[in-house]
Amino acid sequence: MDIEPVDGWSWTEILGLAATVERASEHPLARAVIEASDEAEAPESVAEDVEAAPGGGVAGRVAGREILVGSPSWLKERGVATADASAIVHTISSRGRTVVAAAVDGTVALVLGVADPIRPGAAVGVARLSALGLRVVLATGDTPETAAAVASEVGIAEWQAQLRPENKAALVRRLQADGLVAMVGDGVNDAPALATADVGVAIGSGTGVAMAASAITLVHGDVGAVADAIGLSRATLRIIRQNLAWAFAYNLALVPLAVANVLPPVLAALAMAMSSVTVVANALRLRRFSRTSFSNATDAQPASPQLLPTTT
Repeated sequence: MDIEPVDGWSWTEILGLAATVERASEHPLARAVIEASDEAEAPESVAEDVEAAPGGGVAGRVAGREILVGSPSWLKERGVATADASAIVHTISSRGRTVVAAAVDGTVALVLGVADPIRPGAAVGVARLSALGLRVVLATGDTPETAAAVASEVGIAEWQAQLRPENKAALVRRLQADGLVAMVGDGVNDAPALATADVGVAIGSGTGVAMAASAITLVHGDVGAVADAIGLSRATLRIIRQNLAWAFAYNLALVPLAVANVLPPVLAALAMAMSSVTVVANALRLRRFSRTSFSNATDAQPASPQLLPTTT
């Protein structure tokens, strides 16, 4: 969305260098940089010694020049002076966009603003999670300005920004002191938190690492699918309890009658068969589960549940 060169650098040249090293990464932000370079027909070359830093960025060498592409804070940690680009970074962040900076030989040369579009139905999905009694927290590696803008747009009151993969996992552990935690994520940076949470939920359109670290993978990327999964789980538990109650009631009432010969054996056998049919028929009611029915499945709710959908 934004391409801002610093101190007279050629933006097409630096964009091409950035895309060259980003081609070794599977991160969504890397794909955005590559697509921008392709659209601008920026000149690219061959990258060497490419190294990806989870939650930070990508480093490599192109034609003998050291290229770093990532968050401004990560570049600063790598010894890059970011003061000259601070005003540009602040302006882009205030627009609610993710900032990606590119440095050449230790100097910031280009600042990009990447928009992570809100998924259709995200706000409705978050509202459904809140209606289930869940505390929703946004955990992201983006800047506070971007996190606040996204959280406000989708209706999330709590958010944590500038989190690296290990920080997300630490946040999950802190929230587990208050109750069960479900972590929803789709990226490489989410994998440690997904593995740490009581229930890890990966989005099917995400990375393979995220799906491998999760207990559940949702086929659709809709946040509302998380509410569907929770609603279906609660409905399933309710059906199980009903079937157990029926089975125990049947045995407590009819078995003593059959032993005492009050109930003829034929009728006892028939009652046993009817009991099994009743349990199966009750379980088949789950086939009628729909998004509109999940709101009725509110029992079996864990104490102080937490849910953390993530962005990047």
